[in-house]
Amino acid sequence: MIIKNARFLVSNQLVQKCPSPNKPEFAFIGRSNVGKSSLINMLCQSKNLAKTSATPGKTQLINHFIVNDSWFLVDLPGYGYARLSKSKKETFAKIINDYLAKRENLMCLFVLIDSRLKSQPIDLQFMEKLGTAGIPFAIVFTKTDKLGKEAFNNNIQSYKDKLLEDWDELPAVFVSSSTKKLGRDEILNFIDEIMQHWNPPKSNK
Repeated sequence: MIIKNARFLVSNQLVQKCPSPNKPEFAFIGRSNVGKSSLINMLCQSKNLAKTSATPGKTQLINHFIVNDSWFLVDLPGYGYARLSKSKKETFAKIINDYLAKRENLMCLFVLIDSRLKSQPIDLQFMEKLGTAGIPFAIVFTKTDKLGKEAFNNNIQSYKDKLLEDWDELPAVFVSSSTKKLGRDEILNFIDEIMQHWNPPKSNK
């Protein structure tokens, strides 16, 4: 897929106020400091499309972008921010849960995982919830340039082993580095492939 243009559309807390679900949609989510905004910017070849920050919880809204005037890219609030207040965590959880339950044009949720860490319970629990709810998702391991090959392979395998304890097969898995532009073509080609199966919701045809 060639990205010809990408622009910000709207931010909000309510899924009911998201753009009309008349285009295929792909959302990105992950824990604090996982490199979500950097990955989005790398995919769209823009330095400032998604706002990057070292502050946990910077993304607090459902952020919609439109790419090639043909599909929506969504930057979601993250999960597992230990330094946020209980009420803020609950707000984030509600935004995420409502979006995942009600956004009928969501074709795939990309779950970003820091490749520098061994399997984390909070990531595994989140993916288990997605599987139980039947929400299609893919895994993107980020920051793969930050550690050696052996450590990287061990960490990736630890996630795969944990998931395969309960699942018969794994979702699509990608490795990425925003610094080295690694994984860009693979992720965009995956999105392009999925879009071939797009059927607008009946209310939006």
